[in-house]
Amino acid sequence: MAQIATFQVVDLRVSIDDKDILKGVNLTVNKGEVHALMGPNGSGKSTLANTLMGHPRYRVTGGRVLYEGEDITSLTPDERARKGMFLAFQYPLEIPGVKVRQFLRMALKSVRGTDVKVSEFRKLLTEKMKRLEVNPAFAERYLNEGFSGGEKKRNEVLQMAILEPQIAIMDETDSGLDIDALKIVSEGINSLRGPDLGVLLITHYQRMLNYITPDFVHVLVDGRVVRSGGKELALELEERGYEQFEEQRALEAVS
Repeated sequence: MAQIATFQVVDLRVSIDDKDILKGVNLTVNKGEVHALMGPNGSGKSTLANTLMGHPRYRVTGGRVLYEGEDITSLTPDERARKGMFLAFQYPLEIPGVKVRQFLRMALKSVRGTDVKVSEFRKLLTEKMKRLEVNPAFAERYLNEGFSGGEKKRNEVLQMAILEPQIAIMDETDSGLDIDALKIVSEGINSLRGPDLGVLLITHYQRMLNYITPDFVHVLVDGRVVRSGGKELALELEERGYEQFEEQRALEAVS
């Protein structure tokens, strides 16, 4: 009997304001795997990330999103989160007046669907922060307020550690990070890798993949995955760019 994929995108088509953005995306991510999705600006990477998490602005016009064989295309973001999905935002929002520890406890309560005792949560938070080498004082700061780019992304990784999803979608986590911050965030992601977590790492550049070695690399151009391969594909993109794939898609569009 064939094994059911943890997460599968089947011929996904999405539009925004009646403009077609995704034009038939196919992708499969299983627990224990790290997939890098790369593409030029405007290719639909962030549209895909938000659609997979159920953002209401993005209208699915065709195809399906499957989670452990179940069609979740119509589920809300909170329903997807409770099933074990997580989205790390490219631009995390600031929430003044809400401390990091308060936000994380509320998020965990929402995902679990039951209350989390203060003592239990404190122990969990301490354990995860120690594992990620995060200063305990970080938990007392207001969520993302006054945070550097690296601190915001590090906080996203801490959220992922607390919520323990089965599928994590990371939308351009390297955006706006200097080299030192990129190394720290990448180390955090690497520390969470394991057989119970599948990662879809969406990025424009190869530089993050110097620190996080993907099992698979996919190229998204003009709303479609035009090529898939191993980690060597990312190096090819770094050397040759996306032009070859953009030309290929342009020829397909007129044929």
